[in-house]
Amino acid sequence: MSTSLNTETAGAASGAKEADQVDVYDTTLRDGAQQEGMNLSVADKIAIAPLLDGLGVTYIEGGWPGAIPKDTEFFARAHKEMEFTHAELAAFGSTRKPLGSAHLDPQVRALVDSEAPVITLVAKSDIRHVERALRTDGQENLNMIADTVRYLIDAGRRVIVDTEHFFDGYRFDSDYALAAVTAALEAGADVVALCDTNGGMLPDDVFEIVSAVRARSDGKLGIHAHNDSGCAVANSLAAIEAGARHVQGTVNGYGERTGNADLLTVVANLQLKRGQELLPDAGLAELTSVAHQISEITNIAPFARQPYIGASAFAHKAGLHASAIRVDPDLYQHIDPREVGNDMRMLVSDMAGRASIELKGRELGFDLAGKSELLGRVTTRVKDAEANGYTYDAADASFELLLLEELEGRRRSFFRVESWRAIVEHTSHAGEINSEATVKLHAGDQRRVSTGEGNGPVNALDHALRVALSGVYPVIEGFELIDYKVRLLDSSHGTDAITRVLIEMTDGQRSWSTVGVGPNILEASWEALVDGFVFGLVKHEVTPR
Repeated sequence: MSTSLNTETAGAASGAKEADQVDVYDTTLRDGAQQEGMNLSVADKIAIAPLLDGLGVTYIEGGWPGAIPKDTEFFARAHKEMEFTHAELAAFGSTRKPLGSAHLDPQVRALVDSEAPVITLVAKSDIRHVERALRTDGQENLNMIADTVRYLIDAGRRVIVDTEHFFDGYRFDSDYALAAVTAALEAGADVVALCDTNGGMLPDDVFEIVSAVRARSDGKLGIHAHNDSGCAVANSLAAIEAGARHVQGTVNGYGERTGNADLLTVVANLQLKRGQELLPDAGLAELTSVAHQISEITNIAPFARQPYIGASAFAHKAGLHASAIRVDPDLYQHIDPREVGNDMRMLVSDMAGRASIELKGRELGFDLAGKSELLGRVTTRVKDAEANGYTYDAADASFELLLLEELEGRRRSFFRVESWRAIVEHTSHAGEINSEATVKLHAGDQRRVSTGEGNGPVNALDHALRVALSGVYPVIEGFELIDYKVRLLDSSHGTDAITRVLIEMTDGQRSWSTVGVGPNILEASWEALVDGFVFGLVKHEVTPR
């Protein structure tokens, strides 16, 4: 009898845990791809999908087969080429047309033909949209939902229904919005996701409405939030708090207008702050890496201040913070950044005190503890440099060169520049602009003169310097300039303003950033460029010649 009781108790506990489990539904490949300026190819989607599966998401929405040719191709390739460990692939589509039959509707048939095991249907739940957009009556729309769901289930598919404009529709006619939810659930849908399609809801309203729906329905509810009010993540959390057990969103908050709920932020909040296990721990620790990999594929720069995974999410600048962080990092961090695959960073600026410099040195691999005189000199140099326009927040390589100079008592010298010049020539008869640069320097006991051409004077200088040095230091051939930013420090002076340039380089294994400041863009660029090459040589432990 005791054994029977334990078995029943264990079974009940398992069932309760399963009922409390929150599905993670990623729609980056479909809804996220609607972002202005984003155009995902089939190859892009094939590359992104395994990254999402590696995180441990429950569903990956691949697109709308039958409506978008690229998506039809994606599902065909995914069926043949891809195997997922954690996720199920979902195809997105709409209910049958008014007064039609689901089995004869070509768009519905395309969903079955996609071979996706899960179909997500978008359905109208706002009576105004039913009458004005679909141009049909309320009952026919409910029939469309039920007929399409039943047909897909009979075809062996599991069905999720996204009730479009649900919250706005509920406010206008709650009975009809609830009728749409009921029609989907009674027809056999696994989940009904309540959509804040216009993105204008606030968290307390979402909580109230989801609670009301939950009180009148035993089915599984989900949330699909857009960010037009800046509340997509908060609205998603409110819905989960109210009883929803399925959350939709996109990586990095991609999506049309102001985007969708950032799924990574939602997951981190629920898992780390509410103790709800949405992803395996290994997946949670990959959030930062996967977000950045997907940024590379989409060619949309990562947002540095993105919660949890942004480059600045755990970056500390003020000296007061640094003093406390030196004692205990948790004093100024809401989580251990390693839990989401991120790192703490110390920013060196004119706000930095000795503690900031010491911690930054430790981050770079230098033990500066107890070296008060050195810390004082470095702190003074940083404050003086930033007063003149330099910034080391985003130029760790320049700061490390400064620190090495103070530690070693001299500047690392791999070459001595004699002179440089850049010429831009416009040929009116051909309508062309040509840039040419000449660099004269001493390296390897030789005087070297080189000329380079490029797409603009800075590119020409880069080529000329590279040619001059690569014969002495061949490793330079592997260095590549990957980012270049210019800022006028006093825009009121117009073209006469002091200029700051940030340059990022890579050797294929790591990247580093340097800063230059000058009375014009060329001088600032030259300083940053030279420091970039010098730092690369330092990191490759090249012996000066």
